[in-house]
Amino acid sequence: MNEAEKIDEVEVVVAHNERTTLRVGDVFLKVDAVQERLDVEVEAMAMAPIPTPRVLWRKPPVLALAAVPGTALGRLGEPSTASPAAWAAAGAAVRKLHDAPLPPWPGRSLDDIAAGLDVECEWLITSSVLPAELVTRNREVAEAALRSWTPVFTHGDLQITHVFVDGDEITGVIDWSEASQGDALFDLAILTLGHEERLDDVLAGYGTDVDLDVIRAWWSLRSLTAIRWLTEHGFDPSSPGCEVDVLRARM
Repeated sequence: MNEAEKIDEVEVVVAHNERTTLRVGDVFLKVDAVQERLDVEVEAMAMAPIPTPRVLWRKPPVLALAAVPGTALGRLGEPSTASPAAWAAAGAAVRKLHDAPLPPWPGRSLDDIAAGLDVECEWLITSSVLPAELVTRNREVAEAALRSWTPVFTHGDLQITHVFVDGDEITGVIDWSEASQGDALFDLAILTLGHEERLDDVLAGYGTDVDLDVIRAWWSLRSLTAIRWLTEHGFDPSSPGCEVDVLRARM
């Protein structure tokens, strides 16, 4: 390695007791305690018909990925500076993924999702984390997501920080460890969580009518079920524009 190639620092991108992601120059190193998540990530990226990171090497429990060009579409809790065309391009990429052949592994069952929602709502109320009326109202909204759907190839964790753009073009979608067969509207909801004003742009690119009540339901369900995990792993769901504000918007 010559002087120009030396790495000045190691950036900790994400770190908690389930997984850690480090950036070293143009390489991301993912360390995961659950081998199956890395297996899913590698296979899903190979199957996905949209840009994904290039796998450099793999030595469990570590996966090395090349950085994708561009910048993230945005961040939860912050205004997105990406253009409407970039958001529409994200919608088009999601549609291409949803039209692709299904991955061989199923996602969470409807019964599991409903049971998890009940557990988290009870915890939020009994622990006095949120006002009971806020939880109850959003539990009612979330009910619309608890219906049968035709499974598609879903990313499963399509946060805007996982979608990279250069100008108006999608350059890569990262973090595929939650990919599975699932509900198309779940992906669309996670992509627009906290950025409801961008939903029309995404749907313009997605190119088909969707049930907006179900997307709103997934916003509520995702926020209700994520708050305990986020709190226990050092994140703050009550930050402006984040999960608690998403729940308040349904009031």
